[in-house]
Amino acid sequence: MTEERRVVRTIKQIMPAVVSIVVSKHLEDIEKNIPAELYAELPKIGTGKNQKVGIPEYLVDDHGMVEVGGGSGFIVEPEGVIVTNKHVVSEPGGEYTVITSDNKRYEAEILTRDPLNDVAILKIKTDHKLPCVKLGDASHLELGQGVIAVGNALGIFRNTVSRGIISGLSRAIQAHAEGQAGTQEMRGLIQTDAAINVGNSGGPLVDYQGKAIGINSAIVSGAQSIGFAIPINAVKRDLRDLKKYGHIRRPLLGVRYILIDNKLQTKMDLPVAYGALVTKESSHDHGVVPGSPAAKAGLLEKDIILEVSGVRVDRDHAIQDFLEDLAVGDVVTLTVIRNGRKFPVEVRLSERK
Repeated sequence: MTEERRVVRTIKQIMPAVVSIVVSKHLEDIEKNIPAELYAELPKIGTGKNQKVGIPEYLVDDHGMVEVGGGSGFIVEPEGVIVTNKHVVSEPGGEYTVITSDNKRYEAEILTRDPLNDVAILKIKTDHKLPCVKLGDASHLELGQGVIAVGNALGIFRNTVSRGIISGLSRAIQAHAEGQAGTQEMRGLIQTDAAINVGNSGGPLVDYQGKAIGINSAIVSGAQSIGFAIPINAVKRDLRDLKKYGHIRRPLLGVRYILIDNKLQTKMDLPVAYGALVTKESSHDHGVVPGSPAAKAGLLEKDIILEVSGVRVDRDHAIQDFLEDLAVGDVVTLTVIRNGRKFPVEVRLSERK
């Protein structure tokens, strides 16, 4: 079978399990939450106390709802469990509708959101089994491996596919989430040159066997042919937690830190050029979160964490990366420098709330 035929076969295999997610809000809620500076610039209808923002009637459905956003998702269990991005389903006061490949619409319930990764798990009610995407293994991916990204690009052209290769692994980026201000650091990502457009967020990145190896999650503004996906192994762990505990459990250490390199060592006259310097991010923060495992173990601001369980902390191995492979209740040994003295600290991780 040619590569082209394998791609076509894979697309036909996964398409029925890829869904569109529509985000809607009540018109009254939208009007109440428009910032004052923006409200003044918008067109109005009516006069006096009856004046309101002039949202065209064709944008408002029979229930007074207005579509305000959307994204993609994919079914992972035939009973209607769906995986998507957390930022796709984070609209305050929003209601979510899932549209399946056969154009049926379902109200969606949010089961849980990952406190760290850009992952959310939804559920729709159905009286029949649904097609689902098989979940693969992202731990043995190779550079140059062929992949396919699927989603409802731009929120209009549903079931759009793009093809590319894996062009990087374990990437760390500052990513802008669609519809949200600011950026967030995302680590351990799969980099691909398969086109991931605005609206693709939450769709699957699959290999040529039709197995999901990641979730399309972010694009770098202004960059060409660069897309990123969260490895599917993080999603598999979230699904296991949901079944076992009813929510996603993530371990907490309880420190804020900056990674040390040669430049920071010189600037701050630090004793080493690697590790994590425990420090607060602002005057209102704590470098060591009060009541956290780190606080209970005696860690202090200005401590430098050199190693986690014998592995050096550096730009390629941040503390967050270590926590990805640990569980609530695990005991880790940190190697710490304080005032020129190096010593071990044992910490039992608690659950992030």
